Amino acid sequence: MAHVQIHRDDISLESPTLVEGLPGIGLVGKIAADHLIDAYDMEYYASAHCEGLPEIAVYGADDPEVRPPVRFYADAERDLLVLQSDAPVSPSAAREFAGCMVSWFQDHDVTPVFLSGRPAEKDGVPAVYGVSTGDGAAMLDEADIDPPSEMGAITGPTGALVHEAQRVGLTGVGLVVEADRQFPDPEAARALLQTAISPLADFEVDTEALVEQAEEIEKARERLAQQLQEDQDDSTSARPLGMYQ
Repeated sequence: MAHVQIHRDDISLESPTLVEGLPGIGLVGKIAADHLIDAYDMEYYASAHCEGLPEIAVYGADDPEVRPPVRFYADAERDLLVLQSDAPVSPSAAREFAGCMVSWFQDHDVTPVFLSGRPAEKDGVPAVYGVSTGDGAAMLDEADIDPPSEMGAITGPTGALVHEAQRVGLTGVGLVVEADRQFPDPEAARALLQTAISPLADFEVDTEALVEQAEEIEKARERLAQQLQEDQDDSTSARPLGMYQ
């Protein structure tokens, strides 16, 4: 039976904000969620057992305990929950997964913040905009988060979550950031944390580690581009030649 299993009854939450971290474009949601868990040393709080989730056992370094792929971590001091996912949700089961999650959000007075990347060629700091469900528009206004400048859609499992929250009238927000389509994008995740998640949830988070990750990924991209260029130079090709060449 689909459900969320709470493992820490000793952690008290009032009306928590939840940051969702499903994998997607640029892995922006996952990177942001993982960073929050590490930055605040958050406690393993609950696990999701919903339709569409792979039945795999996840383990970490220096830790023999296995855990399910989708988990909740809690920070009672900040009244914060983070949904961490180590596996994608099957698109065919996104509707059932969204129903399972949003029902639990309603029962526990959770205000979700959904995260998504939009493929884009970035120029400077990645742009972030927000959409809302229920009474979430007021939250966006208070946090000074811009609405979208053009029509669009949030797809995949995160889109299913936003759709279900809208359907049942649950107050929440969806944040969309310009992100790299091909590579993990810690720069975009940092923009989400600094310009949107921090003012929405009213806390500060150090994102210097994400700056270092972005620099490492940029160096890796440059090495890959160089390698591809070298491979192209050595590969067989056909091209027109002028008469006197």
